[in-house]
Amino acid sequence: MNIAQQKPIEATFNHPIAISLMLLMAITRFDHVGSSFNLPDASLAVFFLAGLWLGSAHIFAVLLAEAALIDFVVIQFFGVSSFCVSPAYVFLIPTYAAVWFGGKMCSQFKELNSSVLLKQFAILLAATTLAFLISEFSFYLLSGRHDALVWSEKLSKMANFYPAYIKSTLIYATVIFGVVALLKSLPIFSEDHKGA
Repeated sequence: MNIAQQKPIEATFNHPIAISLMLLMAITRFDHVGSSFNLPDASLAVFFLAGLWLGSAHIFAVLLAEAALIDFVVIQFFGVSSFCVSPAYVFLIPTYAAVWFGGKMCSQFKELNSSVLLKQFAILLAATTLAFLISEFSFYLLSGRHDALVWSEKLSKMANFYPAYIKSTLIYATVIFGVVALLKSLPIFSEDHKGA
């Protein structure tokens, strides 16, 4: 039975790209910006690349469930702060959907040339920025953690956090995409070699 004939969830757990992206999220989802002991969170890049390479709604749902499960486990059993878990937590769904749809938009480009790569990078940047705005505004408006802040203070804090938020996503997505493109260009992975 090939992957196309399998049930959606079964196919997800048999797909090497899906498994790789799930592992990347699992090993990085402990720290948003990273530290000397932890890599920065790769979740946004994972959702973008899942949209780019896989694009199916069931994989999006599996990644959402994985993110929630990881958050539960690290908060309950590893002492990670639950500060970000609030009524705004549900807005992680449209946050991740923004980058996932960005990836799906990029999947429509079939050629890889400098113009296409620039467009894909612009879409990644725009999708990540939209994800940031959804996440931050929902948190500031619904979490109850920043009621005393006036809007100018909120916007200032968001502006300070934006570079770190966007940097790790852009780095992960660009590096992973570049490595995969390089591997695909190698003779061992070419279609001619596979048919031999």
